[in-house]
Amino acid sequence: MILEHTSPASTPVSSQQTRTADTRQARIWMPKRVVFTPDALDEPFGQQIYERVTALNLPIEVMKNNRITGLRGADERETYRIAKNTLAVVNAPKSAFRLQPIPPSADWQMNLAEGCPAHCQYCYLAGSLAGPPVVRVYANLPKMLESTAAYEGTYPPNRSWQGTDAGRPTTFEVSCYTDVLGIEHLTGSLAECIRYYGTRANGQLRFVTKYDQVDSLLDLPHNGQTRARVSLNADAIARRLEGGTASVEARLQAIRKLALPKELGGGGYPIGLVIAPIMPIPDWRAHYTALLDRIAEVVDFSRTAGPLDMNVELISHRFTPGSKDVLTQWYPNTTLDMDEATRAEKRNKFGGTKYVYKPDDMKELKAFFYSEWQKRFPDAPILYWT
Repeated sequence: MILEHTSPASTPVSSQQTRTADTRQARIWMPKRVVFTPDALDEPFGQQIYERVTALNLPIEVMKNNRITGLRGADERETYRIAKNTLAVVNAPKSAFRLQPIPPSADWQMNLAEGCPAHCQYCYLAGSLAGPPVVRVYANLPKMLESTAAYEGTYPPNRSWQGTDAGRPTTFEVSCYTDVLGIEHLTGSLAECIRYYGTRANGQLRFVTKYDQVDSLLDLPHNGQTRARVSLNADAIARRLEGGTASVEARLQAIRKLALPKELGGGGYPIGLVIAPIMPIPDWRAHYTALLDRIAEVVDFSRTAGPLDMNVELISHRFTPGSKDVLTQWYPNTTLDMDEATRAEKRNKFGGTKYVYKPDDMKELKAFFYSEWQKRFPDAPILYWT
């Protein structure tokens, strides 16, 4: 049996509670400082971002050279605060044009930015990005997109969840290091990607978000080549650990809007759900049952809109020694469970360590989600469990 070791204790939940769910929308992120490097302003797309930011009356500073300074505070906590209030518009380095495989999420990782405006206390960027967690947006994005054409028709190893490669489009993930929708009002970068992949028969875009401002995406010519995804969790986890994001209910309404056919006022996108990070909190079965029931209610429009193109990714919580160290400095009062004694240790191919739930716990969680998902969504495949 799973040891329900995450604190604090939560109250029992019922499916009736989903009908009175928190509908809070995400507060639109407005950075207190926007900096541009000179080379970013040499790019036409960088000029477009400059015009968007200027129209929002945000303070703008142009660096004397192509380095971003002024991000360090007296300690890690102050550095975090300064960086999280800064948007830096820069050019992606040459290394960003050499795409890395990112299975099982997609074939290739193509970052339109690095750094995230949200305040998730389990943040997977902690320890994986160098330096202060400033949001860096790439002004040379159109050139990066054009370079991905060379990767179309190529598939990295360890991709069995996608079936055979013959004839299928190559997938590109743009959400690994940022929440693309959380910065879209400032950059227009996600729309740029959607329009580009709408012209590519052999390339498909994938993005995921915890935000809900999707109206600007509804009329874009995606031509079915972008899969829009939202990250969801039990409401008790999202309220406690996902600061600055939209409520679970608001995210569900956003993905419904993206999925509805255009003739019904939606975006007509293929959609996906990412349930993450899954945690065995007290009463976890009831909490996740309520979430799955609410998903079923929200996306059930097949009688009026036809079959739904949807899949799901299931990701359990994990952390590394490095990420724990950073997170406890960023969020010194967090209630996130990162007790190594309750976890199993795993090694990656580079010799690094991460802590995951113990095998019996993982087995029980996985069995629950596979059974309950397939009951409700037999035509929506589970892409993977990790």
